[in-house]
Amino acid sequence: MDKPRTQNQVIEQALKGLADRLRSERKSQGLSQTELANLAGVSLNFLSQLEAGKSTARIDKVLQVTTTLGLQFNIEYGKQGVSS
Repeated sequence: MDKPRTQNQVIEQALKGLADRLRSERKSQGLSQTELANLAGVSLNFLSQLEAGKSTARIDKVLQVTTTLGLQFNIEYGKQGVSS
């Protein structure tokens, strides 16, 4: 039986999933980090940290980035995800 994950492990996994999805979508749209940061109205440092999965980002800033990429950001208890 798998050991239950800690809250920090769940958060780290969610941030990694978000980071991977944002980076993939940005690249598929041919945008540099600088271009996306400018379009989304966030700092390049913030976006870089977010894509590295190292940001404990404010949800409004995450929404600015996902909306700019045309993605929906959904959070449900026990589930997380980013979809087109």
